[in-house]
Amino acid sequence: MAKVELKAPIVREIAENMKDAQSVVVVKYLGLTVAQDTEMRRALREADVLYKVYKNTMVERAVEGTDFEALKDVLEGPNAFAISKTDATAPARILAKFAKTAPVLEMRAGIVEGSFYDAEGMKQIATIPARDELISKLLGSLQSPITNLARVLNQIAEKGGGEAAAEAAPAKEEAAEAPAAEEAAPAEAEAKEETTEEAKEEA
Repeated sequence: MAKVELKAPIVREIAENMKDAQSVVVVKYLGLTVAQDTEMRRALREADVLYKVYKNTMVERAVEGTDFEALKDVLEGPNAFAISKTDATAPARILAKFAKTAPVLEMRAGIVEGSFYDAEGMKQIATIPARDELISKLLGSLQSPITNLARVLNQIAEKGGGEAAAEAAPAKEEAAEAPAAEEAAPAEAEAKEETTEEAKEEA
């Protein structure tokens, strides 16, 4: 069997793994210990990130004519590839975090949502939070103004109730004073009449 025929299944595998991927990161992994490699693979797997070591020539054939063709320019030396179809920033984020304790690990470059990023660019991508975290922060920022608005409206309602009560009190007092004034008027009239009669009798 010709070597080309032997390589064809590998090329198809790579192409299939990268198909519809949100991000592919080229990783320089030489120098990692077995323990470090195992731990890193576990972290990537838990984030649903595929991590595979492929020969550069196989990858060059697989990415030809695809959105990942730009990676061909950085394929030098042994490389691994971190591929995610669910979270565009997960590979870079996990690899960058792991590289803090394993400096030999490097991100050479990557394609994230169709755009090429060099090593420095991938470091910036690594600082972007996970999608779920971003959504959580967004919802929190949206809920905060609503909560504040509800608090303000409640305070206005409470203040309005107090003012209504304050306005109602004088009204009650005025209502109470009105009958008293009405009762006082006949009494004063009777007093005047009695005074007039007494004056007539004395005369």
